[in-house]
Amino acid sequence: MQLNDQRDINADPATVWAAILDPEVLKACIPGCESLTGSPEEGYEAVVVQKVGPVKARFTGVVTLSDIVAGQSVRISGEGKGGPAGFAKGGAHVTLAPDGACTRLSYEVEASVGGKLAQLGSRIIDGFAKKLADEFFQRFQDAVEGPEEEGEETEGDQPKKGWFKRVLGG
Repeated sequence: MQLNDQRDINADPATVWAAILDPEVLKACIPGCESLTGSPEEGYEAVVVQKVGPVKARFTGVVTLSDIVAGQSVRISGEGKGGPAGFAKGGAHVTLAPDGACTRLSYEVEASVGGKLAQLGSRIIDGFAKKLADEFFQRFQDAVEGPEEEGEETEGDQPKKGWFKRVLGG
């Protein structure tokens, strides 16, 4: 499965770049992420719980950042094992470009699964992978951008919009 898309983030490229390297931002943006430990240089160990169709699994695995061009692009790759459910692996090549007062974040995502998950069929897997990628990058955009109105919050247990930008004093 491959997916290409882009988002215009209402922040300067330096702020967006800092956010994409921040483990707390990544943890908050990965749907179902229970823990993420490590560093951009050494990679991360992650625990993620996901339900794909009728299959729910806890994946343990690694997330690595590679092909880093400071302030411009990075490849985020992950691979996890979900026990009897099988495995999932994928990645996103992310590029940043200034676009007026915003930053254009473009991404190319690829994903694959094996085991019981692969038996669900490509239509279910492709739909799930697209939903997961969209949710990750929406959460990322929400974390970086400031709220449109004071007091605006995201739903559920997610941090307030723009929390990362406020931490940086933006």
